Amino acid sequence: MVRSSSRGEVSPGLWRREAGTVVRRAGALPERAPASGAVVAEFRIVPAPTEWARHAHLLHELVWVRGGTLTSRVGDRVFTVFEGHGLWMPAGVVHAGRATEGARFHSAFFTPDRTPFAFGEPKAIAMTPLLVSLLTHLSRTDLAEAARLRAEAVVFDVIEPSEHQLALRLPGDPRIDAIAEALLDDPADGRSLEEWARWLGTSERTITRAFRRSTGLSFAQWRQMLRVHRALTLLSDGLDVMSVSERLGYAQPSSFIAAFRRVMGTTPGAFFGPVAPSGDVRNSVSGGENTGLSA
Repeated sequence: MVRSSSRGEVSPGLWRREAGTVVRRAGALPERAPASGAVVAEFRIVPAPTEWARHAHLLHELVWVRGGTLTSRVGDRVFTVFEGHGLWMPAGVVHAGRATEGARFHSAFFTPDRTPFAFGEPKAIAMTPLLVSLLTHLSRTDLAEAARLRAEAVVFDVIEPSEHQLALRLPGDPRIDAIAEALLDDPADGRSLEEWARWLGTSERTITRAFRRSTGLSFAQWRQMLRVHRALTLLSDGLDVMSVSERLGYAQPSSFIAAFRRVMGTTPGAFFGPVAPSGDVRNSVSGGENTGLSA
């Protein structure tokens, strides 16, 4: 079943849907071991913004994109996957996702009992040129069994979590969940802590404590992290810094650049600099999950 959303429709825990977003169930995916080896790799181009409903796989999955971004929600975390990084999804973990229009979407599925390592939870993976080349090689359908097994052995040796696990942790606290969902819907919402407290009929102190307890961040830090996550998608789509800063509610581009630097460790211009001749990006991420922020 496929349907297109109307403008402004919101998916719980993900960004506001773009007009024309296609919503799909996960289907036509490998759900059993290949005849030989442990890895099934494939790629496809997403012609329109595409969202996958909540689902899980019987195999481990590694996804990465080129020419766009992928957003995935896993429980109380939202992962933003952009060029140079991938996301490992363990078998059986329920998740939902969305890819931007035109993204070249790659995936590799790993048979659990033939994979000599295990990540017990979703992990950002460093998509090095070697790993990408190996998985592209394994997407071929004409590989001899011996060649496939040799390539897989190298994949098992080189696949590693990224040094930086960039994930936005959602509060999961009924006292403040409405704030989180409203900001996911509209990251530019600039209401103050006092205004949010009045809207919820609670106190600023309650909101502050709830954010600290559930996310490890102050409200201001958490909103800053959320805006930078959204900025990654907008910048990957080719928007300029001024347009992104306006969309995210910053009064001046310099304020957005400063916030981006606090989270990512570099400016947007440096982070989304020229692509290397190989087509592999860009700068690695600085800052870990819900970290690296100032008040």
